[in-house]
Amino acid sequence: MALHITDPELDALAKQAQKILKAETKTDAVRQALERVVGDEAETVPTSENPRQEKTLEERMKALQDRVKAMGTPNPDFDDKAFLDEMWEI
Repeated sequence: MALHITDPELDALAKQAQKILKAETKTDAVRQALERVVGDEAETVPTSENPRQEKTLEERMKALQDRVKAMGTPNPDFDDKAFLDEMWEI
């Protein structure tokens, strides 16, 4: 598949990467650069042959609940109306 770059800044970066990586084409340079950045994560990208092994819903919900608990309890004396009135300059 060919790589079509329309952004001039991105094209300049791709040319620079091509020189640095001594790649034959800009497409190859972009591929090499992305492989270096992504690294082992490339193996977890979902494809028809390799569907991503995601966490279960229970595991994702537990992680979210833990993040919410870490925020602490809300201030019971906080006046929402006064806050919104001040924000909207009413």
